Amino acid sequence: MKRIALIGSTGSIGKQVISVVAAHGDKYKITALVANSNQTLFNSQVDAIKPDYSSLLSEDGEGRALEFCALKDVDVVFVACSGFAGLKYSIAALKAKKVVALANKETLVCGGDLIASILKVGGKIIPVDSEHSAIWQCLDYNCDRPFKRLIITASGGAFYGKSWEQLKDVTPERALAHPTWKMGKKITIDSATLLNKGYEVIEAHHLFGAEYAAINTVIQPNSIVHSLVEFCDGAILAQLGAPTMELPISLALSYPERLAASTPSLDFSKAFNLQFYPLVRKQYPMYDLALSCGERGGTAPTLLNAASEVAVQAFLNGEIAFTDIYSVAADTLSAIDIQGVTDYDSLADVNLRARLIAERAVKKYITR
Repeated sequence: MKRIALIGSTGSIGKQVISVVAAHGDKYKITALVANSNQTLFNSQVDAIKPDYSSLLSEDGEGRALEFCALKDVDVVFVACSGFAGLKYSIAALKAKKVVALANKETLVCGGDLIASILKVGGKIIPVDSEHSAIWQCLDYNCDRPFKRLIITASGGAFYGKSWEQLKDVTPERALAHPTWKMGKKITIDSATLLNKGYEVIEAHHLFGAEYAAINTVIQPNSIVHSLVEFCDGAILAQLGAPTMELPISLALSYPERLAASTPSLDFSKAFNLQFYPLVRKQYPMYDLALSCGERGGTAPTLLNAASEVAVQAFLNGEIAFTDIYSVAADTLSAIDIQGVTDYDSLADVNLRARLIAERAVKKYITR
C-alpha cells in the first residue's frame, strides 16, 4: 500500500486526489493531510480520511507540514498546493528522497535550477500536469529518453481568437469560463492569458532537459490531445484522453501500473475533430513574457510569477483590467535586476520583494 502525504487537500487538485484514493482504498492511504486555510472543508476531510498526521497552515504554521514530507511512513508526497509556497514542500520531500507527485507549477517555474541540483542526490518527480504527464507517458515514463521535439498543446483558454486589444473590458466571470477544463481561479485566468502555457514550457525545459528551441506549443481547442513527442526519425507519439485531471492524478499514484478509473472514454463511434492551430508567440503578451523569462533564467521566472499572482488577484477583485495583468507583470520585471538562483532563502526574498513592487504597480492601473 502506498502511503501519501497530500499537500493542498482543499484545492481543486487536492479534492480530486482524495477522490482517486477513495476509489482504491486497498492500494493507497493518505497518511498526512495539509491545507492552507479552509478550516470547514479541511475538518470534514480529516473526519472522513482519518490521517495519522494533519495540519492547517493558518493555525499551525508550516513547520509541522514540512516535517510530514520526510516521514518514514510516507512513500509519495503529492504537492497539490498552488503558488510559490509549493516549492518549499517539493524541496523538503526531494531532500528526503521521496517520490513527489508534482501538481505545483511554481516548483519548476521558480525553482527549476534548485530542484535539478537536489535530484542529482535523490528523489523523483512524477509530473501531474496533463501536458507533462502526456509527454512522460510518450517517453515511456523516462524523462531522460532522447527526443527531437516536445509539442505542448493548449486549448486557447476562454478568449481564443480574440486579440489582446479586444480583451481590455472583459469581466472576471468571462475569463473564468474555460471552455474545456474545470480548474481553480488563478490557473483559469492564467489559461485565459496563456501565461499558464508559458509556465508549462518552462516546466518542460526543466523536467525533460529540453532546450527552449525544441519545445513548441500548438492550439488544440477541444483538449483531447494533451501533448506530443517527436523522435529523431520523425515519428510523433501523442497521448489522448478526455479533459480531466483524474487520469494524470491516478497515474502519478499508480505508476508503474495503470488502474481502472472513472474517466470517460473517447467515443470513436462518433465523429470528432483533432484540429491543431499554430500559436503565434507575439500575439499573446503573457505567453511571450513567460518564455522570455524562461530563456533569461535566474530569478526572472520568480519575478514574473510573483507579479502575476498579485495582478491576477487584483483583476479578480475588479481592481484592474484584464490586460493590465501584463502591465503589472512587465512593470515589476523592469524594476528588479535579474540574478542567479543560489538557494531557497534568496529566492524567497526575491519573491517577496517582487510582490511588494507588483502591489505598488497595481495602484497605477486601478479602475474603480
